[in-house]
Amino acid sequence: MTRSHPFAIFTLDLLGIALFFSWYLPEHHGFWFNIDSAIFYFFNEKLIPGSKFTEFVAFVNIRAFDVISLFCMGLLYYRVFRKQNYAGKRRLFMIGLVMLISAITLNQIGHQLPVIRSSPTLTFDNINRISEMTNLMTKDSSGDSFPGDHGLMLLIFSYFILRYISVTAFAIALLIVVMFTLPRIMAGAHWFTDIAVGSLSLVLIGTSWLLLTPLSDIMINWLDKNLPQIGCPV
Repeated sequence: MTRSHPFAIFTLDLLGIALFFSWYLPEHHGFWFNIDSAIFYFFNEKLIPGSKFTEFVAFVNIRAFDVISLFCMGLLYYRVFRKQNYAGKRRLFMIGLVMLISAITLNQIGHQLPVIRSSPTLTFDNINRISEMTNLMTKDSSGDSFPGDHGLMLLIFSYFILRYISVTAFAIALLIVVMFTLPRIMAGAHWFTDIAVGSLSLVLIGTSWLLLTPLSDIMINWLDKNLPQIGCPV
């Protein structure tokens, strides 16, 4: 069971709080708005009817594409899972349950923040909407985009991977984060700061108390003790 790391927790909490308030307190979100606007227009001006880029962005923003992100996370986890004995596989299963519980909890906390923010496609006028350019049921807008749910889930997965698997697997998990949060930004369904500020600040604070204290281990051990055995130990 891990020991508490108070200095690391304090540092990560301070970083998360500073990150959030650097965006929340300034009028019109200060310098972050310039970054958000520049990133949005960089991609939006490239969304031209009939272009390959537009078709690509539309495809990677259909709901079914989200299944691919789940598959990639599952594949990364399974690479470690399949090499374990019965006890190791059972522990990884419990880790996955705690990861899911943590993600749902932090997501609910995130939606209690005093922020209601429409996506850039609902904020700016005279912009390109991929939903109007293709026949695909694609996501290019959100009435409440902060924090980014998708980014939050992926980041939590990454930090659990770092805590319980390996640094190498963590690097792959971060690549998955970029691959599957970027499409929402490209389409204008999310601002860059929905993920880089909203999702990240919540994860920095929330996972520091979960993973740098015995809390996650306590939850894992409790589930391991109380959930029924599945299959037979080998």
